[in-house]
Amino acid sequence: MNFWGADGMSSRTLVSRRVITIAIALTPLALATTVTGCNRQTTGTGDASRPRIAFVMKTLNHPFFLDMKRGAEEAASRLNVELVVQAAERELDVEKQTQIIENLIQTGIQALCVTPSGSKEIASVLGKATRANIPIVVADTRLDQAAAAAANVKFGTFVGSDNYEGGRLAGQFMVQATGGQAKVAILEGIPGHETGDSRLRGFRDAVASSPGITIVASQPANWERDQGFTVFQNMLQAHPEVDALFAASDLMALGAVEAIAAANRTGKVRVIGFDALDDARKAIDAGRMLGSVAQSPHDMGKLSVESAYKLIRGESVPADQKVPITLVTKTEGR
Repeated sequence: MNFWGADGMSSRTLVSRRVITIAIALTPLALATTVTGCNRQTTGTGDASRPRIAFVMKTLNHPFFLDMKRGAEEAASRLNVELVVQAAERELDVEKQTQIIENLIQTGIQALCVTPSGSKEIASVLGKATRANIPIVVADTRLDQAAAAAANVKFGTFVGSDNYEGGRLAGQFMVQATGGQAKVAILEGIPGHETGDSRLRGFRDAVASSPGITIVASQPANWERDQGFTVFQNMLQAHPEVDALFAASDLMALGAVEAIAAANRTGKVRVIGFDALDDARKAIDAGRMLGSVAQSPHDMGKLSVESAYKLIRGESVPADQKVPITLVTKTEGR
């Protein structure tokens, strides 16, 4: 049964319109909830008087980026900044990272910090951020210059370590630790990504002048521990003469350490990693790894947020900001 109001509309029609109005009003909230559910994030209170900075990382399933997140949060708290931290589940998921940035641009962020999952692939969406007049801070992994230019990306600063120099340090230590005589395998990161490629170039350049150092195998393990295990297990089977390994990240190195143990070759393959994660430091102390190149992810996070804050305020920042790197061995870096 319908009841008619004074304006000639039935009660059922009125109720329907109210339902539609409520649904429309709730749509932005529903969308915001969807973003929160799909991506890990840290948000502030939503105070409009506080600058709102987004930090999009490669992943939050890695100790390196969790340390970077802590540094960013400390800086945000000190500067009274609302910080939003989001990331894809997997470090190599460039498409998801792009979607996250697309969504954040729509929410009205005032600055964007990003650790690119793809040096080339991420340029297009960063071009959109530039057109939206959002200051950009690039951290950890440099953008591909040609891709950034093609997408008209303008970023305020790069914050990160010198990955080439880190690879060179690892190579020099390999020569020293092996007496310049070794059959070396390499576990690469994601092919075509600036971070891993720079580390590899630095390592190869450092060992090139030592004729007794021979690189017998080099394959990607995509920054992941399980792939480090599988790829290096296959390497050991194909190249039983391998007695040294450079892994472009500690997660891959730790996977390789497990493969070495499974092959009953612990102590017979000298392993050098990159990142100096806590588990790698323990492996170094236990004699399962020779060393690892330590970066400063906490400082990267802190400096990125500080730089974004300055850019929002119209202040200048250096175009390139380096954080220190050191070599951690059993007797050094403690």
